[in-house]
Amino acid sequence: MNPIICIAGPTASGKTTLAVSLAKALDGEVISCDSMQVYKGMDIGTAKPTPEEMQGVPHYMLSVAEPTEDFSVSRYCEMASPILDDILSRGKTAIICGGTGLYMDSLIQGNAFAPFPSTGVRETLEARADREGIEPLLAELNAIDPEAAARLHPSDRKRILRALEVYLETGETITAHNHRTQEVPPKYRPLWLGLDFADRQELYDRIDLRVEKMLEMGLIEEIKTLLASGISPKCTAMQAIGYKEFVTALNGQGNIAYAADEVRKSSRHYAKRQLTWFRRNKAIHYLLRTPGMGDEEIFACARQVLREFDN
Repeated sequence: MNPIICIAGPTASGKTTLAVSLAKALDGEVISCDSMQVYKGMDIGTAKPTPEEMQGVPHYMLSVAEPTEDFSVSRYCEMASPILDDILSRGKTAIICGGTGLYMDSLIQGNAFAPFPSTGVRETLEARADREGIEPLLAELNAIDPEAAARLHPSDRKRILRALEVYLETGETITAHNHRTQEVPPKYRPLWLGLDFADRQELYDRIDLRVEKMLEMGLIEEIKTLLASGISPKCTAMQAIGYKEFVTALNGQGNIAYAADEVRKSSRHYAKRQLTWFRRNKAIHYLLRTPGMGDEEIFACARQVLREFDN
């Protein structure tokens, strides 16, 4: 049996349920791979698994950062890699479960990330962006690293500044750095499982139902509590789908019903992007959920894949 199993798939596809079922069957422990479930106090809107849903299975990388922090893929790998190694050292099965493809790929690859030095370069870039806007900085990035500039949208201020910072600190473009690290063989060799739907509408229906349940569970109250604690609506965590839309409504720019519709639409678009990302990984064995198929049948399909690769 492969000691590492990665479960990938779009939002609301049933990844957590499958991860817990496999963990119970294989003496496993789960490492969450979700860029928003890392934040404390953001439980309902990120669909963070509840203690009941965990069913006693240890879960890691949940609620490990303050909402005021700018979490990153490098920090995720720095924290999650020792956890993964510890699970393996104890003879357990490590189940990495989530929908943040960049985090999952980087953890498995064992990427060495460019450093985050404290020399004042980042602060200078931030100040320039505040004063001049992001466009001149994006133009500078285009001059030194046109591939990165073409890949980044002008609204992605964080990554534009990061790319410039890497170049100014190291003399190497972030594109060159990424190409170099991608040439290194992966640190881990997991068995990949992916969740997808024969009928895309079924996924969309599950997303709609999840938004409804989040509201019933008290998502609006959760957001109000975060804002009341002093969390800025502009911080990275509050830009997550399911938060920024309702923050806008709470600020009087729209209403809750309209915001809920926006969350449904944004979640559908996000699911499409997730599927596009994961489909680049040819190692993924997809478990296709057909109409009427329940979680137990998905679990049975996963066990069949595991048996085939255990022989």
